[in-house]
Amino acid sequence: MNRLIPVTQVTPSSPRSRPSNKIYPRSFSGIFRKTRMSGGAILFALYFGTVWLNWGERQAVLWDIAGKKFHIFSATYWPEDLVLLSAILIICAFGLFFITTVAGRVWCGYACPQSVWMWIFLWAEKLAEGDRRQRMKLDQARLSQEKVLRRLVKHCLWLLISLATALTFVGYFTPIRNLVPDLLSFNLSGSALFWVFFFTAATYVNAGWFREKVCLHMCPYGRFQSSMLDNESLVVSYDAARGDPRGSRSREVNPSAQGLGDCIDCEMCVQVCPTGIDIRDGLQMECIGCAACIDACDSIMDKMGYQTGLVRYASHNELNTGVRNILRPRLVAYFLILVTMIVLFSWALATRPLLTLEVERDRGLFRYNGKGLIENSYLLNLTNKSNETRHTFIKVYSAEGFNMRGPEGVTLNAGEQREIPVVLENDPSSILSAVTEVSFEISSFEGPDGRVVARTTFLAPTPIER
Repeated sequence: MNRLIPVTQVTPSSPRSRPSNKIYPRSFSGIFRKTRMSGGAILFALYFGTVWLNWGERQAVLWDIAGKKFHIFSATYWPEDLVLLSAILIICAFGLFFITTVAGRVWCGYACPQSVWMWIFLWAEKLAEGDRRQRMKLDQARLSQEKVLRRLVKHCLWLLISLATALTFVGYFTPIRNLVPDLLSFNLSGSALFWVFFFTAATYVNAGWFREKVCLHMCPYGRFQSSMLDNESLVVSYDAARGDPRGSRSREVNPSAQGLGDCIDCEMCVQVCPTGIDIRDGLQMECIGCAACIDACDSIMDKMGYQTGLVRYASHNELNTGVRNILRPRLVAYFLILVTMIVLFSWALATRPLLTLEVERDRGLFRYNGKGLIENSYLLNLTNKSNETRHTFIKVYSAEGFNMRGPEGVTLNAGEQREIPVVLENDPSSILSAVTEVSFEISSFEGPDGRVVARTTFLAPTPIER
């Protein structure tokens, strides 16, 4: 097993370019920014677009809490299928462990909703108030008509993005094709209006005001990520052996002649960081692995005519020895567990019964009917989870030949759940025990799971009592 990254006590530097605790991320360009924007565009398209898709006569993805049904394209899931949701969450957790072991907090930097929406809000802020220096100048300026107008435009953009986010989120639980017209015509129900307002406010506050504070103080991931990293994990790193000693210099001057490294101490890596850290201080909990500092540093290296990669994705061993070891026991173990869980989940999903039967016996023990027969009452709960009509037949099996009073067949529409009362009766002389095992069976010609059996008991007086 690889050793964990050793802990090193550092004293963070105080950036000269940040006069207050407020962080003013600077705009930049680069390969990792383009990658993040492409990934964010895909995530946005999935989030905002999927909710508008239809599957037949219903919304393709709809979590119908009132109806206790969860529709995901062609499949419908019921409360008893929530164990599959637990399995999905466990798979996602191990997937996160695997990704973190490979490349640190790339999830945070590229796909976390908090980060993605934070970048969108930063873009809206830049659109309304300008880039970093303009925003800093605007904050320090006295109140004026221009300042009020710019702030108003910014907050309007934030609220529009937040409202669109909230409507889309609520639209996954309430049909969105009815939700939007109801909102525009002021006919929205009280509960839907509350949740739209709640998620609008939550998005506005989290992505607009809290921003990096969510990552720094509210998200637990940054605090336990070190337990998943090892010496071979790729993290955003500063090559101190190459960059130090730091210092400004002319482009025409050879840095080695002045005893300097490649770092010109421009602090561009600090200015673009959304959490305001200095990556040159080493690996820190606050780093979300977004690689903004890599893009910024590479652009400076290009301008200086130096080799890029002073700040790059690198492992601890690679920085010290120049050797990168991809395969190691921890990574292989996470991968094998992840693959095994995905296979088991796929098998469970494929073999999930689409026709189910639950039997509930009446709370009473037993009773004698007008014919002198002993009878028990039952309630059969039949559920058709498929998207097609099922014609079912009901039978009962036991060792003592019970007679069933009730429907012999039931037609279940797609996604229908029905309760069927039935009664079992038998002659007391034919019953040999006070408790007899009984099996109800429903069968259907449609679908591969055409036969479902549920076991219960038939209660009767003991032979002595008779």
